[in-house]
Amino acid sequence: MRDIAVFSGSAHPELAEEVCQHLGVPLSPTRVSRFANDCLEVQLQANCRERDVFLIQPLVRPVQEHLVELLLMCDAARGASAGRITVVMPHYSYARSDKKDAPRISLGGRLVADLMVAAGAGRVLAMTLHAPQVHGFFSVPVDHLHALRELAAHFRQYDLSRTTVVSPDLGNAKEAAAFARMIGAQVAAGAKQRFADDLVNINSVIGEVTDRDVIVLDDEIAKGSTVLELLDRLRELGPRSIRIACTHGLFAGGALKRLSAQGDVLEIVCTNTVPVPAEEYTDKLRVLSIAPALAEAVRRIHNGESVSALFDAPRKE
Repeated sequence: MRDIAVFSGSAHPELAEEVCQHLGVPLSPTRVSRFANDCLEVQLQANCRERDVFLIQPLVRPVQEHLVELLLMCDAARGASAGRITVVMPHYSYARSDKKDAPRISLGGRLVADLMVAAGAGRVLAMTLHAPQVHGFFSVPVDHLHALRELAAHFRQYDLSRTTVVSPDLGNAKEAAAFARMIGAQVAAGAKQRFADDLVNINSVIGEVTDRDVIVLDDEIAKGSTVLELLDRLRELGPRSIRIACTHGLFAGGALKRLSAQGDVLEIVCTNTVPVPAEEYTDKLRVLSIAPALAEAVRRIHNGESVSALFDAPRKE
């Protein structure tokens, strides 16, 4: 790991520090300053010349600030003659803007991908993109990891003999089915219609959930509207217990507090792809670290080894 340089933006330095601890390399310092006209400037304060540079920055609130910061980091590394620039992006918020579902609408997922490549990114390491097609928005190689292995390891501490993994919609059903196979559970899915960002309707649940231990699995939870709607449908079917799991715990607008207030929800599990402010933590929240997985992927990319082995988590024996 001698010719590697790892930098972090201001979005999630704690995760970057943890990744570096697993790699056994220092986190190189980054200086972010703001001019009087509100423009940002980034300086990478370590040698980049001909080195393998990794820039760790999830696109989280404030997304636009952190996006511009990341673009400036890429530009700074390119200007410093980096040998290769890899963007490590644990959460890609613009992945939700992946299709033209209204007239004259922008496709932010593709545009932001183009901006990163134009700024100098030569490779992207991402975690649980919102939709598979987002992978194809990038014109550079993308290593797309998931957090199912970490989530499965957590839930194996429970008796899973009567467990059903429930996806809130059919779009996430493939991931839910893969997770169900890993823990030896059944799978079900909600029939969802989305009318607005925070307005959804789930009119039925396809699959067996009555008198079973339910794990609601989604890729991300933002306002929590979908999960709350799904909980109403599940209660009509009488599950034995309910737990909630996701990769990206965004928990916008007090979502974590609303979900934790549901008396029949035993646990809310997410990973640390997104920082959850300490003041928002509740007794029901469990945050799992994906730093070891990201560090192993970074190590393999640096050494020219296959990353695909990290894509396929082992099934339950």
